[in-house]
Amino acid sequence: MVAQGQFRVLKVPLGFIKALQWFFAIFAFSTCGSYSGMFRMAVECKNRTESDLAIEVEFEYPFRLHQVYFDAPTCQGGNTERLFLVGDYSSSAEFFVTIGVFAFLYSTAALSIYVFFFDKYKENNKGPLLDLAVTSVFSFMWLVSSAAWAKGLSDVKTATDPDEVITLISACETEGNRCREVHDPVMSGLNTSVAFGFINLILWVGNLWFVFKETGIIAPFMRAPPPQEKPAAPDTCGQQGAYEQDPYAGHQGGYQPEYSQQGYNQEAEIGQGYGQQGAPTSFSNQM
Repeated sequence: MVAQGQFRVLKVPLGFIKALQWFFAIFAFSTCGSYSGMFRMAVECKNRTESDLAIEVEFEYPFRLHQVYFDAPTCQGGNTERLFLVGDYSSSAEFFVTIGVFAFLYSTAALSIYVFFFDKYKENNKGPLLDLAVTSVFSFMWLVSSAAWAKGLSDVKTATDPDEVITLISACETEGNRCREVHDPVMSGLNTSVAFGFINLILWVGNLWFVFKETGIIAPFMRAPPPQEKPAAPDTCGQQGAYEQDPYAGHQGGYQPEYSQQGYNQEAEIGQGYGQQGAPTSFSNQM
């Protein structure tokens, strides 16, 4: 079937956009699901021997930050305290990744059907109707998941901001101690995942029209109107004859000779001529 050119469906909008959906779904769930970040802080105690200048805090997908902890000095006799980050943003992140994975799987199945079973796909319109329903659901899911994850990412950035985390350390509230951030977390990968989410939304919503056209529902409304019957062309020959007869019919007797009368007159004259010519002949004979 491949040899028969079934891959040509990828050149039309229906197949081409489905291939883009497959491609961008991979980037959407991979950039979010594979993320891991880290930030670093420093606590300088009044007694420098109790300071910790490299407090590292690591976090990753699915961003259950309330389970992420770190140890910070209390600046009181070399003791430390264990602190936890604030917030659980796993629901929005996992929902986003789940939609991305299922969109990838459906796009893979749809592309396989387009390439190898396109005739059966269009049979009885069951395939296009099912495709339209699933595409509509994924369009809505991409809207919800992308918006939810964009809000969740904003909260993750706030919860992992070193300036905000420093406020949790009790030693930083004591006069004479100094706390500062050393390294901010890199969020470019998560920002990209949100962008890919909205790109997928545009692709799935845009593909609704092309899938809808395959259902044939709109076909009766797109038929060209029947050609209007043109009035029969007038018989030019008949009209011409009528026009020629009407203006001249009344004048033919006025200035055109009557051929029948002229014919009789000419015959009479010819007969007289023959009679005159015959007279001398008979006279000579008499002589």
